[in-house]
Parts: sequence; C-alpha cells; structure tokens
Amino acid sequence: MKKIAMLCIFAAATLAFFAGCRKKDGSTGLVTIELWYGAAVTEAGPPPADWKALQIIRDKLNIDLRLSALPSSESDQDVKINAAAAGNTLPDIFMVRRDPFMNISRVGVIAAVDDLYPLMPRRTEIQYDADSRAFTTINGKSYGLASPGAIAKNEGILIRKDWLDKLGLQIPVTVEDYLAVMKAFTTRDPDGNGRADTYGYGAFIEINNFEEGLGRRFDPFFGAFGVPGTWNLSKADPGLNVRKPGYFDGLSVIKRMIDEKVIDPNWASYNKDDFRAAWKQGRYGIMREQNAAFAAENNYAPFDKNFPDGEWIVIDPPKGPDGQQAVGVYTQAYRIYAVSTKAMNAGKGPAIARLLEWMSSDEGYFLLGWGEAGLNYVLGEDGVPTVNGIPDPAKGFTQPDMQPITQLRNMVYYNSEIELLARYPTYRAPTSGKSMSALTVLRDMQSRPWMPNIGGDALPAPNADLKRFYEQGVVEFLTGKRQLTRDNWNGWVAEFDKVGGVDWEKAGIAAAEAASYLR
Repeated sequence: MKKIAMLCIFAAATLAFFAGCRKKDGSTGLVTIELWYGAAVTEAGPPPADWKALQIIRDKLNIDLRLSALPSSESDQDVKINAAAAGNTLPDIFMVRRDPFMNISRVGVIAAVDDLYPLMPRRTEIQYDADSRAFTTINGKSYGLASPGAIAKNEGILIRKDWLDKLGLQIPVTVEDYLAVMKAFTTRDPDGNGRADTYGYGAFIEINNFEEGLGRRFDPFFGAFGVPGTWNLSKADPGLNVRKPGYFDGLSVIKRMIDEKVIDPNWASYNKDDFRAAWKQGRYGIMREQNAAFAAENNYAPFDKNFPDGEWIVIDPPKGPDGQQAVGVYTQAYRIYAVSTKAMNAGKGPAIARLLEWMSSDEGYFLLGWGEAGLNYVLGEDGVPTVNGIPDPAKGFTQPDMQPITQLRNMVYYNSEIELLARYPTYRAPTSGKSMSALTVLRDMQSRPWMPNIGGDALPAPNADLKRFYEQGVVEFLTGKRQLTRDNWNGWVAEFDKVGGVDWEKAGIAAAEAASYLR
C-alpha cells in the first residue's frame, strides 16, 4: 500500500507539472512565454495565427506562446540581442549566437539553466549531452541550452557544369584554373543570352567567430594557402591566420578576382537572401553554398524554373601552389537558447522546461519538424516522414507555401537519421524533371577536403574595436581604400597587433590549450 501511495503521489506531481505553473495563491494560470526564434527559412514568413501547435501548447501545457523571428542576418541578430540585453528587455527564451551569448552572460541578464535539465529528461537525453553543457558552462554553471546545430561540412564549392560544357572548359583544379574559368564565365556569355550579365564567382560577407574576416564564402581561397578560418589550431603553429604569411596570398587571389571583374560586384553589399536570389537568377557560375539552400526542393525550384537545362555540380576547392586545399574549416556547431534572468525570477523556468520537453516528445517533434500527420506528411514503412500519399501534394512539408508551419524545426531537430532522410528526400525538379537529393549533395560536400577546427567557435572573440579594425581592414584592401602590397599588409598587421591583435591571439591560444583543442 505504501508503494502504491508513493506512485500515486509521483503521478499527481507529474500531472501537476504538465498541467501548468502554479501561482503563489495555489491556483493554476496560463503562463505567457515570449520566444525569439531563429527561422528555419529566413525567406518564409512566421507560423500562421491558427497554427495547430499554438493551440496544443495552450491546451496541454497551459502556455500562451508568443513568437518573434530574429533577423535573417547574424549581425542584425547580434544587434537586436545586445540592445535588448542593454535595456533589460530580453524575452523569456531566445536564440543567441556564441559571441553575444558570452557578452551578455557577464552582465547578469541571462540565468543559469542547470535546474531545468532534470525537468526535461527526454530532451536532455537527445539534445543536451555533456559536450553541449560544457559549451555553455561558465564558472561551473550552464547559462544556455545548446542543441546540435548545423551539420558539419554541409557546404561545398558548386560550379555550373552546363556553362563549362558550353564553353568547352574542364573542371578547375588549381587557383589559376579557377581564375581562368571565372574569367571565361564572365566574358564569354556562358548563358548565351547575348548580354554581359554573368560573373565567375558569387559571394557575400558572412562572418562568425571562426571563419575569419571575410567569412565562409571566401574561405576556399584561404584554404589554398593553408589558412582557412580565423584560428589555426595545430599544435605546431597555433594562432590567428590573419597574422600568417599565407593570409596575404589568399587575400591577393580575391583581390585579383575583384580587379579582373570576375566576381559579382555586389559581393560587399549582398546579404544572404540577395546572394541566394542572384544564383537562382543565373548571375554567377561558381559559389560556396549550403547543401539544402542549394538542393532542397523549394530552394532549387526557382533556379530550375529559370534554367531547366542548367546544372550545378560539387567540385573540389582550389588547390594552392603547395597542394593545400580546403572548402573551409569545420567544428561541432551548437544552437544556443538562453533564458532571461527576468523570466527565471518570475518563476517561468518550469514552464519553459515543459515547453521544450514537449517539443522533444513524439507529438512536438513531428509537428514542429514536419507538420500535421496525414496532411503535411505520412510516415513511410521506414518510419520516415514523406509527402508520398498525402491527399493534397500542395500541402506537403517540402512545399514553399508550407515552410511557415515548420519555422521552429531547428528547435527540435538533432540530426537523427530520420531527419536527414526526411529533410532531404529525393525528388523530381518541377520544370526539368531532374532527380535531386540534398542528402546526396551533402554526402558529396562532406567528402571534399576540409580542415578541422574543433573548438574554434568557442575561443575568445575580439573586443568591438579590434573586431571592427580587423573586418574593415581586410575589406579596405579589397576595395582599394588600402593598396594591397606586401609592405602595406605587413604595416597593417603591425597596427592590428598594437590595437590588440597579439593579446587576442595569446588569449585564444591559452583557451585552446586549456580546452585541449590543439591537435
């Protein structure tokens, strides 16, 4: 009887937990949770007002979930988060990149979340392992919920094979081969429309803490000289790549691309959406792009419609004079969600844990990841969501109009095999009829040369003044504000060192050694 009584008490406690948070007077009230999320598809809109998940969360969890998408640009995300932190107006839970996370953790506006892990056993098991918790641990406390982020090595160099074939060109191998093909793509009318409207290479500046001052789209050209990414984490020669001789060589190649007008001239002003719109409009023939952003059905469809005879293929990155090559650097990425101190002090921690645990339940996982069963997907014999067999194909989770209902899928995905097979199904391109698979593209991209940089994203960031000096400086050499000569470059590096470059490097190496990141 005693055992039964204990079970009843446990069951009652569990029901109370999932019924809602208790007010101080003992009554149960609806808890409002404000969530700033990172949209799965920045071009698509937010979930609709009648989104089924919102009603389930309200009815089952007693939570009124208020959603706001963060800006598509990472720098704009940082501005928004930092401004809210400064004004103490952060939402209850929000996605945050590593740099601003580290900054705001020092000023007391986000709360330790160690007590939340036991409240969400299923989610903790599949999302928050020891490495995840270590990623957000500061002075012995975890200040963020770090979920598996982007799949490693999920980008690659793509080239217009139809342009190569039309011009009788071979796949480029070396840096010089690349430059020659870029010139041909720019000057020899590869699309045959009689207009000078194509370029050899397309890019934009996309910077984070471990992909150097120009970002991942330019990393292959630094990889040709052994200096992709911000940090070299080899035991033999650790430090900042911008201070190494090969960086000047990589920058010189990019300067040649600009001077010879073989790169889309909008590279310095494009954002991510502009860049992706441009390749779908046939503006350039070589790029570094992410597998799904290129090959997923809804992303490839505009290009397929515009160029049904067009064909992109994955190729190796350019090989430098010493045989070095790398698409870029890779690390284990995490997507951090932080809880504001204000929310925790208001007693919302258990409700936030309840929400996240539901997201990782079968109901939440499939609803947020793929939509409604029987409407947006059905489960195949292998247990993988598929659009084959749904009543209305236009309602399939892979369709562009359905993207708003899975905008929060990054909060439930953890790179399971089900996700990969479902996320990247094989399909027929709507106009050309080509067989396409973003998963096949992913495996191809992952097989290309990459440089490991595990932990590079966890190293100290430069202060704001040094960061600005660094990023503006390399761009000024490319745009002609500074003349790119070896002497001028060495002079700039000396300035960089004086304003904090050497101290930043020392701090980074010390942190890498302490965390055993050096290999």
